[in-house]
Amino acid sequence: MTSIQHFIGGAFTSGSGSETLPVFNPATGEQSGTLSIADAATVDQAVASALAAFPAWAATPPHIRARALFRFRDLVEQNMDRLAGIITAEHGKVLSDAKGELTRGLEVVEFACGIPQMLKGDYSEKVGRGVDAVSLRQPLGVVAGITPFNFPAMVPMWMFPVAIACGNSFVLKPSERDPSLAGEIGLLLQKAGLPDGVFNVVHGGKAAVDALLDDPRVDAISFVGSTPIAEYVHHRGTAAGKRVQALGGAKNHMIVMPDADLDQAADALMGAAFGSAGERCMAISVAVPVGQETADALIERLTPRVRSLAIGPGTDPAAEMGPLITAAHRDKVSGYIDAGVAEGAKLVVDGRGLSLQGYEQGFFLGGTLFDNVRPDMRIYREEIFGPVLSVVRAGSFEEALTLVNDHEFGNGTAIFTRDGDAAQSFLSRVQAGMVGVNVPIPVPMAFHSFGGWKRSLFGDHHIHGPEGVRFYTRLKTATLRWPTGIRAGADFIMPTLS
Repeated sequence: MTSIQHFIGGAFTSGSGSETLPVFNPATGEQSGTLSIADAATVDQAVASALAAFPAWAATPPHIRARALFRFRDLVEQNMDRLAGIITAEHGKVLSDAKGELTRGLEVVEFACGIPQMLKGDYSEKVGRGVDAVSLRQPLGVVAGITPFNFPAMVPMWMFPVAIACGNSFVLKPSERDPSLAGEIGLLLQKAGLPDGVFNVVHGGKAAVDALLDDPRVDAISFVGSTPIAEYVHHRGTAAGKRVQALGGAKNHMIVMPDADLDQAADALMGAAFGSAGERCMAISVAVPVGQETADALIERLTPRVRSLAIGPGTDPAAEMGPLITAAHRDKVSGYIDAGVAEGAKLVVDGRGLSLQGYEQGFFLGGTLFDNVRPDMRIYREEIFGPVLSVVRAGSFEEALTLVNDHEFGNGTAIFTRDGDAAQSFLSRVQAGMVGVNVPIPVPMAFHSFGGWKRSLFGDHHIHGPEGVRFYTRLKTATLRWPTGIRAGADFIMPTLS
């Protein structure tokens, strides 16, 4: 049983709060740790530590800041197996998937290592006679990240590398369900040479989130999670005068056209729907085959694949899918399956009631496949966040496109087709922030930016990439004149720079 503490000012501390929460191993159902929960005073301590570290860090040349991130990248690679093991032990995902999320997180670190190029600004000579103009980006101050359970490494690494490369100090509030990795990140950043206080970790729930949202010393908040909480964070944070980017939920559709390679599409759907037990905001949870023949053929291919999913603890090299994060979440997803049956969807493969020998207390749920799902059903309208794939049949490309565009979420979507015209029309007209063409999970590379449309994103900026640099900096523009002679005296007209 481990004791999981906050990481403030370069040291672990239990803080001033007395509340604790249990942390579980999802594969066994057993408690693996006890987590210290931050009270308002502990959050205050973390923010104060970040604020004290900010001036010196902001004054550090960008290339020096980048060198710390270079060293951090190397340390993560050297500790990849150990860090992936921590993720698997508390989240449940298979080890290969845990290593995959670390790798995707490192891509953002590598992007942030190029911060001198991205902060170099613009200079215009002679915008007027004897007048030059310059624009530059400067850090905000103390910024905070509030991250979800499904990617305890990748999502924080979408935030803090760019934030600290830009010269800010950072406070991370990770999920209380799988919190251990955050402290390990703090130790590696410290070993990489990051000054104490530039990166801090506080654990907790709503009280810790509210304290960060309300603290006037915190200049910006990055959030990833469910839509109701994203909307709340955005509203409360902006009301407090902060810059906020809040990424919410999703219901990602994959359209399968009649000309698509159906075996390729079925394989793509398996990984996109059931990887990480469907606990991904970019998971494909709705397949939209166009035409009855396409739909029947796709169901024929998916059914045996879903039934034969290799499910087990994340430490099993043969496992393709691990458990869900908690017993409560497993039961919630099972409740959605109940609702789908009650509303008339055809349950082709039922994942309820799965029990694995030796892991009877684990939070396991089998892969589930529905056919004949209608847009009025709860399993279509709401984000399930579990291993449940719904097939909604469409009669035409236009009908399929309308399904995607009419949904309240617009995070990601994909189309599988050999027809360039259909792909181009889909790309141009679809109302979603991230689009895949024959790519089921179109997560952008780190030098682009990640974010959805509609109720999948609250705020003006997407996360990481160029949008991340803009989010974590303020633009300053200066107009410069250097007098070369005796002052001519006061001038009371609007300057025209001529």
